[in-house]
Amino acid sequence: MAGHVVERHIIRGSDAHEKEVYEYALLRVVPRVERGECVNAGVLVYCRAKAFIAARTHLDEARLLALDPRADVPGVRAALRAVEDVCAGGDAAGPAAGDDPGRRFRWLIAPRSAVVQPGPVHTGLTGDPAAEAERLLDLLVR
Repeated sequence: MAGHVVERHIIRGSDAHEKEVYEYALLRVVPRVERGECVNAGVLVYCRAKAFIAARTHLDEARLLALDPRADVPGVRAALRAVEDVCAGGDAAGPAAGDDPGRRFRWLIAPRSAVVQPGPVHTGLTGDPAAEAERLLDLLVR
């Protein structure tokens, strides 16, 4: 359409009902890494604008044992708790306790060949990252 000027506006957080960009990744349990089969067992959520990072986990033991009847369930639970601890910070986070939330998120989403692995990172908009973490857990894990 010649002669028409289209204006574009960037919506800022306060103009978009306080919504901010967040990133998330699934936590997957891969009991036999060589097979590549997995069970979703949690979600990592990071919102830079709110300095928020959290992990919400839920292990479906029956699904895990269907993939590998010899899976180390207590070990998997401990690994998932460790991710939650790193997100929470404080003494339980170990050496990562002094890192900012973004650095902890990047460390947790780094690819690894372990029983608990992060999936790809996705983005969205939210006004409440903690509620979003619960919503994603219900939608993608439970």
